[in-house]
Amino acid sequence: MTGVSQAARTASEQVGYTFAPWVAELGLELTETSASRARLRLPADERVTLRGGPGVGVTCGQAIAAVADTACVYALTGANGRFRNCATVDMSVRFIRPLTGAADVTVDIESNGRKLAVCLVSVRPEGSEKAAALATATFLYLEE
Repeated sequence: MTGVSQAARTASEQVGYTFAPWVAELGLELTETSASRARLRLPADERVTLRGGPGVGVTCGQAIAAVADTACVYALTGANGRFRNCATVDMSVRFIRPLTGAADVTVDIESNGRKLAVCLVSVRPEGSEKAAALATATFLYLEE
């Protein structure tokens, strides 16, 4: 990893005014970027945990899916050296085990072409090697 590029840092600003406010409020923290990978941290937040039933305290699936999608924007911004307007055209999330507390998020950019990008995302409980969720996402760049 090469640290965090200036372009990747601007992704957080982009998220702040492009995405829905609740997505920005998830507080994703970019920790490392390279041409093919990004690492982020998702802080614990009781606002996105289940409040009742047998899953009390577990991070809700909607938040995990939003984290995976948003983390890809950070990764692609870092890899491209700038923000490229894009749309998610396909995303699949596999929920493997419950996630509680903070999480480590890794995005591997599998393909980053002129029109399409494909990313693989792993969401793990902080400090764990076992994934809580895995996602694949395909993005269409909306600019020429």
